[in-house]
Amino acid sequence: MKPVRLMSGFLTVGVWTLLSRVLGFARDIIIAARLGDGPVAEAFLVAFSLPNMFRRFFAEGAFNMAFVPLFARKLEAGKDALGFARDAATGLASLLIVFTLIAQVAMPGLVLAMASGFAEDERFPMAVLFGRICFPYILLISLAALLSGVLNASGRFVAAAAAPVMLNVVLVTAVLAAGWAGWPYGLALSVAVPVAGVAQLAILWIAAAKAGFRVIPRRPQLTPELKRLARIAGPAMLAGGVMQVNLLVGRQVASYYDGAIQYLNLADRLYQLPLGVIAIAIGVVLLPDLSRRIAAEDTVGGKAAMNRAAEFALLLTVPAALALVAIPGPIVSVLYERGAFDTSAAARTAIVTAIYGAGLPAFVLQKVWQPLYFARSDTKTPFHYALVAMVVNAGVALGLAPWLGFYAAALGTTLAGWIMLALLVRGARNMGEATRVDDRLRRRIPRIVLSALLMAALLVGLAWLLREPLAQGGWRYLALFGLVASGILSYFAFAQWLGATRLSEITGAMKRRR
Repeated sequence: MKPVRLMSGFLTVGVWTLLSRVLGFARDIIIAARLGDGPVAEAFLVAFSLPNMFRRFFAEGAFNMAFVPLFARKLEAGKDALGFARDAATGLASLLIVFTLIAQVAMPGLVLAMASGFAEDERFPMAVLFGRICFPYILLISLAALLSGVLNASGRFVAAAAAPVMLNVVLVTAVLAAGWAGWPYGLALSVAVPVAGVAQLAILWIAAAKAGFRVIPRRPQLTPELKRLARIAGPAMLAGGVMQVNLLVGRQVASYYDGAIQYLNLADRLYQLPLGVIAIAIGVVLLPDLSRRIAAEDTVGGKAAMNRAAEFALLLTVPAALALVAIPGPIVSVLYERGAFDTSAAARTAIVTAIYGAGLPAFVLQKVWQPLYFARSDTKTPFHYALVAMVVNAGVALGLAPWLGFYAAALGTTLAGWIMLALLVRGARNMGEATRVDDRLRRRIPRIVLSALLMAALLVGLAWLLREPLAQGGWRYLALFGLVASGILSYFAFAQWLGATRLSEITGAMKRRR
């Protein structure tokens, strides 16, 4: 079996994902400055969330969790992996074309399901219009995700990691062009969404074709392989549906509080930066690698892959989480507080950011333990765990909303994330030696946590000392950069000193990047 270099793969995907998230920040900063927390902003966010919600089923979520292991095993065994990919693409496209047409008709109901607080409100007709324009993105991005799975399973990560950058490039361009030409911002952003989908799909199709995988849809046929794919994907789709119920609950709660959807969205963007960079990198690289190792009966290699992925996740996630909890105010204020987005809006967003930050390690580590199930084509067990997490999320978000307001939605998300992780770790104990935590990880976990705590204490002190520069004009950006840079450098210094990591391991992985 051709080995996949895990650390170099993580870094390759992570660097490109980081670029995409930074551009996503630029997009959200511009939108917040132009639209603030007003009705057009909230209508677009709900409309844009519709295709992104369903992509969890058909794109990087349920479908790919089932498709990638099967494709990787066929590739490992040399059993017409390309033909399987073509059949899967045909079936997926056929399903999504019908689904998109239905969604166009049902859009008013979908909008109310996302945000019933929009009823009899100026936001409702805007969200319906924007939703109909945005929704075809689901077809384009789902086919793009399938091509990403093909590339990742063959050990090629660059194109699949780079393609999402196009979404933010197109959306930022649309906002700037709308401001220059005087176009309505909501319409400009909505039209840009499917345009970005076309660009992403084109990039990935060309990359896959160059790699020898010309995934051209053919006449639909229900082959035995597709039947098996459907059987495996079914529970995963149900699990994805449960997770979307969690999001729906949060948005429903937020829709009854003016501006809350925007606060949750901007806070989500902040914690999604480390979550996306780390969790996506791990999920993209680890699942195909584990699938191929299981097919080759490589227990030792599978155990090493899982433990190094967990170590990589903790090394980067724990300090990021503590930073979001320790200094959310300066981060949110400098990044978002301008134009129509005022001080009170920034303060509310900062509180949500801290709550989300507390759940960050759980969300990332789920991406380490879930592939242990998916690589074995077990999608039912994660579904059952997701049901439990859904009940926790709904109970907290709805039950505490009368007292905590929209903050309850963020708290429910965080607590549900930790419950889901605990269940995944406990369930994996029955999978044998390949899922055991090794001595190296066991030694390093407390050292990573201690290094991050020392960094967080330093950040709190520095934020207090820099409180004046952080509140003053152009100096705010320099002060925030210095604060973040100090946190990063101090954390890795503490980690090196305490033995949580070795600089040679990081530099060695960077040298091996593809």
